[in-house]
Amino acid sequence: MRTAEDTHEFGTRLAEVLRAGDLVILTGPLGAGKTALTQGIGEGLDVSGRITSPTFIIARSHRPGRRRLPLIHVDAYRLGGLDELDDLDLDTDVERSVTVVEWGAGLAERLGETHLEVTLRRNSDDSREIGLIARGGDWNERLKEIVEPVGALC
Repeated sequence: MRTAEDTHEFGTRLAEVLRAGDLVILTGPLGAGKTALTQGIGEGLDVSGRITSPTFIIARSHRPGRRRLPLIHVDAYRLGGLDELDDLDLDTDVERSVTVVEWGAGLAERLGETHLEVTLRRNSDDSREIGLIARGGDWNERLKEIVEPVGALC
């Protein structure tokens, strides 16, 4: 991945293999591309509304488009722990939606039996790297459809 646009494009490709109940947990420093990736996922799912970082709102739901999959976009950066995540009452919606959680490592895993961990890194030359770790389910099989052409595994 060379640019933020490439990160966005990878998000649209990732959206092709996402389905209801999927949990995607994003980690990486500020400016690494977590929101750009989520914007790409939203574009690929054709959800309504502009996708921005939900830092101060914590969680934002986007209505489904042609793929009929809503997107729940969570920013866990300001959450103090599991209790605050539980207070968001996301469990009722995650089975019907694709849920993307920025800064969710160590907290959001409990939202689903399986999940995809996406680690983003921004290098000193402004290029980006994306690492994918499949946790359970059939993630590895689904990711084969999109990873090799993009070269996202690192």
